[in-house]
Order: sequence, then C-alpha cells, then structure tokens
Amino acid sequence: MRFDLVTAFPNLVAGPLEESIIKRAQQKNLVEIVVHDLRQFACDKHHRLDDYPYGGGPGMVMKPEPFFRCVEQIIGDVPAKKRKIIFMSPQGITFTQETANDLTNWDHIILLCGHYKGVDERVIEALVDEEISVGDYVLTGGELPALIVIDAVSRLIPGVISDLESANTDSFQHDLLDCPYFTRPEEYRGMRVPDVLLSGHHQKVAQWRAEQALARTKKRRKDLLNRKMSEPDRMEDRKDG
Repeated sequence: MRFDLVTAFPNLVAGPLEESIIKRAQQKNLVEIVVHDLRQFACDKHHRLDDYPYGGGPGMVMKPEPFFRCVEQIIGDVPAKKRKIIFMSPQGITFTQETANDLTNWDHIILLCGHYKGVDERVIEALVDEEISVGDYVLTGGELPALIVIDAVSRLIPGVISDLESANTDSFQHDLLDCPYFTRPEEYRGMRVPDVLLSGHHQKVAQWRAEQALARTKKRRKDLLNRKMSEPDRMEDRKDG
C-alpha cells in the first residue's frame, strides 16, 4: 500500500514516520509513504499557500492551485487500481477501527492536510473522495490526524506487525474494548496476576478474557454495547432492503 501525505509542514510528520513499526513496514516494502511539500507547488515566488476569504471574515484560507498541482502530479506518477483521496477535516466522518479496516482495501491513499481557517471548497468538490475527522475537536492542521490514519491502517496490513491475530483482537475490532493483560513478574508490590492466567487452561483463559472485555466495555463505553446489540436489526434492515 502507498500513502502520499500532502502538507505545508513536512518536518511536522518526518519524525513519527521514521520510528518503530511504521519505519520497519517501509523497510520491508509493505508500506510506502511519500511526503509532499505543498509549498513546492505554489504559484508565486514566495510560495504562498493562503489568502483572504471571499466575503470577508477572520482567518486565512488555503489556496486551491497548490493542491490541484500536487495531486495531479501524484496521480500522474503513481498508477493505482484503487485510489482514495482523503482530506483531514473536523467536518468529516469520524475515524473508527471500521474505517481503518475499510481503508486496507485500497492500493493508494492520498492524504491532504489543511491549515489556517480551512481550504478552498473547490479542492473538496473536485479532488476529495472523503473527509475524515479524528474527533470532535480542532487541531492546528491535518498532519497529526493523517499520521493517525497511516498508523491505524498500516498495522492491519499482513506482515507489518509480527502477530496479525493480535491486531484482530484489539479494542474496537468487535465493538468491544480489549481485556486487561499481564506479564512478568507474577507479583509486584503486592499485586498478583489473576490465577486463571497462570493455570495453563486455554479455554478458561479465553472465557476470562471475554468476560473482562465485556465488563470493561460495559463500564467505560456502553455506546459500543448498544451498537453491538443493534447489529442484528441492521442486518435485518439490509435483508429487507
């Protein structure tokens, strides 16, 4: 899978892409990540990316020309059967584990990062397939959300993490939070590992983990349980449709 990240601040994303699992995924050629400096596609000698909004009002708006020129170059250089262009925006759909799973079906993902008051709407209308938000809050720009998308999607690609089954049991994969985990030592400052995890009885361990996951979800995220319980109804609606 290839990611192209378009940003006015490439140094902001350089560090995280050269660390840990994402770095190893690139070294193993499982993921390709290319960062594009949007200023290199500006139309004037000052590499200006923003201007005042038509109609007045506070803030500055990112100009359309650099985005169009950058995306068109990327598309011309990178043939792809399944390509998706995403704009990171607080107005987009909320990014979830389900979204991350869906994005693994694409060969090429282009992530556009905005700044300032926003981006010229013509960029959204003509270039963008989907707007994605990482939550109901506003950040300085789209770079950190774009890194979140890259990380969440990349770790689902076979070979990126050593144990894909581990990723498939993470929180939110099945509308439940994950269960608690323990490792050595067996006892630390008077706190012991639950006996069932030391029993070697795989069925009892699996049952304990399932119960703990359910209890934790019920305590912390009841909304996930409500969504899970409504799935049969949604399936029936699809059948009726």
